Amino acid sequence: MALAERILDGDIRAAARLMRNIDDNLPSSRGELQELYSHTGRAFLIGVTGPPGAGKSTLVDQITAAYRKQGKRVGVVAIDPTSPFTGGAILGDRIRMNRHAEDEGVFIRSLATRGHMGGLSRSTADVANVMDAMGMDVVIIETVGVGQDEVDIVRLAHTTLVVMVPGMGDDIQAIKAGILEIGDLFVVNKADRDGADKTARELNLMLEMNRYAPGAWRPPVLRTEAQRNVGVEELVGKMDEHHRWLLESGEINQLLQEKNTSLFQTLLKERLFAEVYGGVARSGKLSEILEGMLSREQDPYSAVEQILAERLSP
Repeated sequence: MALAERILDGDIRAAARLMRNIDDNLPSSRGELQELYSHTGRAFLIGVTGPPGAGKSTLVDQITAAYRKQGKRVGVVAIDPTSPFTGGAILGDRIRMNRHAEDEGVFIRSLATRGHMGGLSRSTADVANVMDAMGMDVVIIETVGVGQDEVDIVRLAHTTLVVMVPGMGDDIQAIKAGILEIGDLFVVNKADRDGADKTARELNLMLEMNRYAPGAWRPPVLRTEAQRNVGVEELVGKMDEHHRWLLESGEINQLLQEKNTSLFQTLLKERLFAEVYGGVARSGKLSEILEGMLSREQDPYSAVEQILAERLSP
């Protein structure tokens, strides 16, 4: 049986193998994903993002436990940074969620960014789709610690949770720009620390500056202490409330259109680059272009136009 068939029959090992093939970018995984796609679209996708040290992994662990109490199956995609020198990754998020290792209702997959920007791995969306097809009710995607412009998660998740922590210095700097704009819920974690009230107050003030249409979702600011499981039940309730709002307001349709557009564009760009660049490299044309650029007899702009004309002409 193909991996896709085995996954739909509940084979966990087949799912793990396909996720590995996806992460290794094996061509065979493309056909399996094609088979699984019609069986996706049922899971509630939650994105958890925020700066390093905010306690995202501990919070994800507690959220997972809360959904398991509700009898829901949970998939977790944990993204870890890749070393720019060795290419390796610690994949330490799995250690913090070790208590779920024996739970058949929880599937945790760690991914390295492998140089991909935006807080996610290149294979994140595909791995989330596999978990969706496996029958996971909730898929939680924990990004690598991100800055203001690394906000790819908003194009993938239904509900995006931004985790902040007091005591990071310039709180306004930490919560402005991209991060402030992507959150559906904001959490001040480690709320027992000094400065938690100040961080929550500044978040609320900045969110109040936004203009909301009638009936629009207004992101709440919540406080948690993930280490002691304080405030997690209220947080899960608010995430479920946002999910219901998406469905009842019809906003889910706009969100899915944006998500699908982003996915299609990403796949098309990757495939076109692989086909065009691979052909240029194999033909020896790349060496000619680079030599021409070195001697200044060839400019890169004209070279790109020429390659596109040759490769994409009818």
